[in-house]
Amino acid sequence: MTDWPRIRSVGLSGLLVTFAEKMSEPANRAALAFRAAVEAQDWPEVSETSTSLVSTFVQFEVSQDAITTMTDRLRELLETRDWFAEALPAGRSLWHVPTIYGTDLAPQLEEAAEAAGLDPDAAITELSQSRVRVLTIGFAPGQPYMGELAEHWDIPRQQGLTKSVPPGSLVVAIRQLIIFTNASPTGWRHIGQTAFRTFRPGSEMPFPLSPGDELVFPSITRQEFDRIANDPTGGAEREALT
Repeated sequence: MTDWPRIRSVGLSGLLVTFAEKMSEPANRAALAFRAAVEAQDWPEVSETSTSLVSTFVQFEVSQDAITTMTDRLRELLETRDWFAEALPAGRSLWHVPTIYGTDLAPQLEEAAEAAGLDPDAAITELSQSRVRVLTIGFAPGQPYMGELAEHWDIPRQQGLTKSVPPGSLVVAIRQLIIFTNASPTGWRHIGQTAFRTFRPGSEMPFPLSPGDELVFPSITRQEFDRIANDPTGGAEREALT
């Protein structure tokens, strides 16, 4: 008998289905797969769904009867399979996002590498070859939290804040990466710089990334970065995942 998943109400907004107490790959997989399954039910009462690192949120017009009915539906759906082993949703993409590591553009690469027990060159090699999943979107429009990196990248956030990192910054902490949407203060270490824009107002695809997408961040030179710096796609290449 396990305490997970749990179904809880979220004020007057809807219900939250949580698969674990803390982030793990199976729990994130479960949240993504369960959201897709809820969407496939096409329940007319449901107005929106979303995911966090380990939860699926289901929004609907709340009343006591509606909460009881929806809770029963969600519980029945949960019992249909092992969500922790479920396949990830269809329609995902793999992105190759060119990244310059270190230099004056990303000055905390060496500090982060030391915290991970690596020399800078080894850190760049590993980071540029790691394939990470968009675990959730949050904090700023289209901003991805991605992971998980190898265990030695379970480095803490800084005790203080960096006053500001620019849009496209690649930052690291707690086995996760983020590409910053906007210039922002952060407690995460700035290890790489991309020209990739995670929010593109006016575009046919204003939010290019979705939870479940995967990314790699191949290393490029300063000259290559300067060539793509004003390209909102950041020189990224996209392919469909099957």
